[in-house]
Amino acid sequence: MQAVFDGHNDVLLRLWQHARGGTDPIAEFIEGTDKGHIDVPRAKAGGLAGGLCAIYIPSGDLVLRMPDRNGHYVTPLSEPLDRLPSLVMAIELADIAMRLDRAGAWRLCRSTGEIRRAMADGIFAAVLHMEGCEAIGPDLAALETFHAAGLRSLGPVWSRHNVFGHGVPFAYPSSPDTGPGLTEAGFELVRACNRLGILIDLAHITEKGFWDVAETTDQPLVASHSNAHVLTPVARNLTDRQLDAIRESRGLVGLNYATTMLRADGQENAATPLSDMVRHVDYMVERVGIDCVALGSDFDGATIPEEIADAAGNQKLVAALRSAGYGDGELTRICRENWLRVLGEAWHEAA
Repeated sequence: MQAVFDGHNDVLLRLWQHARGGTDPIAEFIEGTDKGHIDVPRAKAGGLAGGLCAIYIPSGDLVLRMPDRNGHYVTPLSEPLDRLPSLVMAIELADIAMRLDRAGAWRLCRSTGEIRRAMADGIFAAVLHMEGCEAIGPDLAALETFHAAGLRSLGPVWSRHNVFGHGVPFAYPSSPDTGPGLTEAGFELVRACNRLGILIDLAHITEKGFWDVAETTDQPLVASHSNAHVLTPVARNLTDRQLDAIRESRGLVGLNYATTMLRADGQENAATPLSDMVRHVDYMVERVGIDCVALGSDFDGATIPEEIADAAGNQKLVAALRSAGYGDGELTRICRENWLRVLGEAWHEAA
């Protein structure tokens, strides 16, 4: 079994939502559930050894548009979020992460050495990520605090605008060049992340924002859960030029399992074959090289292919890639080593 370190999931949001309904989030994660995608039993069954776990504040006004008769859709961007309620919710999500750590359900990791030790011990290696930085605010006053609590990765924006920059909509077909890039506060955020050693994730930002970060950061360029735009032309996927920049920086693109980002028709349809996942991996490996492609499932945040179903199905993708000609060494890089290399560089670890 190939151990997988995955670049993106929303399990903390799921646990938070269920906790509001009276469920114990720690017991749900440890004992397992038939809800969502990730818990300890299913992670162990599928070889999911760890991943970047998002602090994500959802937009209450987001309603995905249905495709028109041509299969096209554009979901308007949600309104920006207020900072104070975003900060409160972010703290509540981080609290669940820390309670899971104290309970031994997973281990919050702040270095690649800690990730490797957790995986060797058979404990889920969780890294705190922030998807959209509304909780931080333009003065960056909360950034140091979240960093001290274990935050080691962030995306300046989700698919909505905030004080740091502009996000891309959920739209098909659409270029990712949908608006402006970073604000001045966004440039300051990038510089602060470079100083602290916090990975910058480009998964939801506009193409202009992608290039703004590329011109400012000293890190490898990373899109944690994005696919190839030439194969599935949704706004969230990466153009060839963006993929080339990732290759040149020795960065990383993580395969997103969301069916809307895999299928040629851009539709939300769980009856999506594993061949669509392999097709994107093949294209991205050819474009950026085997050392710059990894996995970024979007578990607990998207509709994924029914053959995968949840974390327990991860090895089905591994088997499909092996059948497509990927050897054990290549699969090791895709499944975990490429993520560990890029995280180590972003976190200022010695070579």
